[in-house]
Amino acid sequence: MLRGPRGRPGAFLQFSGVARAMAAVSELEGALQMDAAAFQALYSVEKPKLEDENLIFFCQMGKRGLQATQLAQGLGYRGARNYAGAYTEWLQKGG
Repeated sequence: MLRGPRGRPGAFLQFSGVARAMAAVSELEGALQMDAAAFQALYSVEKPKLEDENLIFFCQMGKRGLQATQLAQGLGYRGARNYAGAYTEWLQKGG
């Protein structure tokens, strides 16, 4: 199972060509509303911008990735997308 910070099941997001661990879906709204410095400190990556074109969410089976995508879109992240095949498909295709 994919794990976010503190070992919780999480959605993951991908930008700049690198997959990064993200908060559990239940923590995602707060994470995306953090100021940039706090986000960077917690996740060791620059906070995505509302106007980023490709903010790809995925999880192991697809449900949390879809939930994360919908939440991000609701917060104004226009480029938020769900990788429907999830981690399982990505891995089968050679990662």
